[in-house]
Amino acid sequence: MRDRSHIETTLMLNEDKPADDYSAVLQRLRKIYHSSIKPLEQSYKYNELRQHEITDGEITSKPMVLFLGPWSVGKSTMINYLLGLENTRYQLYTGAEPTTSEFTVLMHGPKLKTIEGIVMAADSSRSFSPLEKFGQNFLEKLIGIEVPHKLLERVTFVDTPGIIENRKQQERGYPFNDVCQWFIDRADLIFVVFDPTKLDVGLELEMLFRQLKGRESQIRIILNKADNLATQMLMRVYGALFWSLAPLINVTEPPRVYVSSFWPQDYKPDTHRELFLKEEISLLEDLNQVIENRLENKIAFIRQHAIRVRIHALLVDRYLQTYKDKMTFFSDGELVFKDIVEDPDKFYIFKTILAKTNVSKFDLPNREAYKDFFGINPISNFKLLSQQCSYMGGCFLEKIERAITQELPSLLGSLGLGKNPGALNCDKTGCSETPKNRYKKH
Repeated sequence: MRDRSHIETTLMLNEDKPADDYSAVLQRLRKIYHSSIKPLEQSYKYNELRQHEITDGEITSKPMVLFLGPWSVGKSTMINYLLGLENTRYQLYTGAEPTTSEFTVLMHGPKLKTIEGIVMAADSSRSFSPLEKFGQNFLEKLIGIEVPHKLLERVTFVDTPGIIENRKQQERGYPFNDVCQWFIDRADLIFVVFDPTKLDVGLELEMLFRQLKGRESQIRIILNKADNLATQMLMRVYGALFWSLAPLINVTEPPRVYVSSFWPQDYKPDTHRELFLKEEISLLEDLNQVIENRLENKIAFIRQHAIRVRIHALLVDRYLQTYKDKMTFFSDGELVFKDIVEDPDKFYIFKTILAKTNVSKFDLPNREAYKDFFGINPISNFKLLSQQCSYMGGCFLEKIERAITQELPSLLGSLGLGKNPGALNCDKTGCSETPKNRYKKH
């Protein structure tokens, strides 16, 4: 068996350092979200456009590491190895055939125990309650395992069923790709694991990498079981892996590839032991970096979400304003709005947003998405942004702009400066002047 001391050393599992109390930061982040972002999100039904609802459990959750890849490449074995679960009652089942049929969530708990998916979805304090929307068939394929391991105090692992190219997705009984997308959207680190003998890329894997688009910075490719190959063959397989993935990852800088063998058995003789060990330590350092930056990532994620909500509200407001301008006493409202939705460029919907607000053209959503959105939500259901104000509560748009430009950056800055973020309260201090609403007609 292999020596595991480098895992504990790299991840600093044996250090008895006092746990940092981040509850004040998370409480402040939660307050900003509920007071400044959620009102606009609900008013303009943003969740129906993106299908991404943020719960309190998600704001306070630990970083999530997601394991993806074809069947029998060593995903479950790798988790067993990192957590030392081999030969225990709760080791993940592994084998040469497809063995994992469930989405398995490994969390920290005082003692080893399993939690059914139905129970996990019903518990609002966890971040998995939105998974109920995928139906009861899926919840039967979701399982949680609580393990008293120091690493799981700081991170959550998610093991996924392997991709089987020659099987139809309908046979799973639930929307597999949609479930994967839900986990991808929330993952802080995504390990895509490959076996040197299974490098063929089929339709299933192509679909998976299409879903990973825009998340390239979180992806790490793992070429597992590398000690099964001679040096020359390993070099050829490494090149073949890049050749297979090149059309799927369309970015300038390719994702980091780790070449090693992640399981408890010793490396095979006459293989590059030093190289494999260095690669393994490098991967553990990558994982440690995600754990160290978890709060910064959480604040940045909420800010990114707020920017998208703001852009969506501005667009709906612009559609509504255009509709009101084009309507006359004799107009057929349905035909007028259909004309606007079918060709928004004719009415300068998106160009007006870019001209009047500090929105990047790269952040604008797909025009086609608004055809479906307004097909479900009639334009008459919405109010103009200028009408979303109250004497006591202020204006929704001004509050979300203040959160984006001042409150969230201040919270982020306070982490780096070592201040007490819990003391930051824009309701008391005012956080300097209110940003000007550039969209309002003057």
